[in-house]
Amino acid sequence: MSVGKAKAVAPKEGAPGPGEFRFVAPCFTGIDEGLIRDHLERDHFFWLDLHAPGHEELAKLREIFGFHPLALEDTEHFGQRPKLDDYGDYVLLVFYGAWRHQERDPNPLREVHLFISGRYVVTVHRDPLPVLDQQREQLDGRLLHSEQFILYRILDALVDSFFPLLSDMDDEIDELEAAILSNPTDGQLQRLFALKRQLVAMRKVISPQRDLFATSVDRIAGLPGLELDERDYFRDIYDHLIRISDLIDSYRDLLSSATDLYLSTVSNRQNDVMKQLTVIATIFLPLGFITGFFGQNFGFMVNHLLTPEWAFFVVGVGSMVATCVGLLAFFRRKGWV
Repeated sequence: MSVGKAKAVAPKEGAPGPGEFRFVAPCFTGIDEGLIRDHLERDHFFWLDLHAPGHEELAKLREIFGFHPLALEDTEHFGQRPKLDDYGDYVLLVFYGAWRHQERDPNPLREVHLFISGRYVVTVHRDPLPVLDQQREQLDGRLLHSEQFILYRILDALVDSFFPLLSDMDDEIDELEAAILSNPTDGQLQRLFALKRQLVAMRKVISPQRDLFATSVDRIAGLPGLELDERDYFRDIYDHLIRISDLIDSYRDLLSSATDLYLSTVSNRQNDVMKQLTVIATIFLPLGFITGFFGQNFGFMVNHLLTPEWAFFVVGVGSMVATCVGLLAFFRRKGWV
């Protein structure tokens, strides 16, 4: 297996068989010019991870590695689509991961620029990415199979960082659906739209990243000193990208269903209110007629038909009560109340 020009280490017990060897790839987090140049001169593969480098640090990268000015310009100004720029003996891969800095981070996407060659991997990111910190701690000073394993671990960690975020979204959508059924509020609708915006932003990244990865592996494998012989690892990353894309589509459908559920629940509640108001209005309609009838200034009715005088009050109030009871009984039998 070709592993470029990595430093070989004598096989130990349980090490790979003949034709394979292990090597140690150091992981750096700062630009130590002397140390980096020493590894470059000895063709010793390494990983340099930079978090929010300034203009001076990027200028040092150009001086040490000879990166193209356009590549460094893209790295200085983030906001790129996933892409692969070929510069001969190295490539610039713009890749995305995900991490929530806080519980409801409106933009959990984390852009990472990877300079990949047969002698190094340089990762540059503006925002903190714990998954890269974990990989760096696990890989630094460890006996590894080949330099392609470092690249695989970096890309795999970035892709897999979407799964916890999507899992949290799934749980939140379930909670929102349950809350909507019990008591729909405007805040729930706003949260549904916020989640939908996040999924749209993720889809804008994942779809081109998936398509890019399908074609970029061959170009990366063709870099001098770097051959990705074990393609199964990278096919696994591609499978994860497809799965993430499918999950995003699925959750978008769930959010649309939850939004429809909210609107239908609110509409049903409004219908219930209107039904209750209609029942009340229907009850008061005959009451208004009765009070209007008995409120007429006809002395003959009061003095002759309804005597003594208190009988007028009893008949009037009694007829109103009987009307209310009769209407309520009728509405209940019809299932309207």
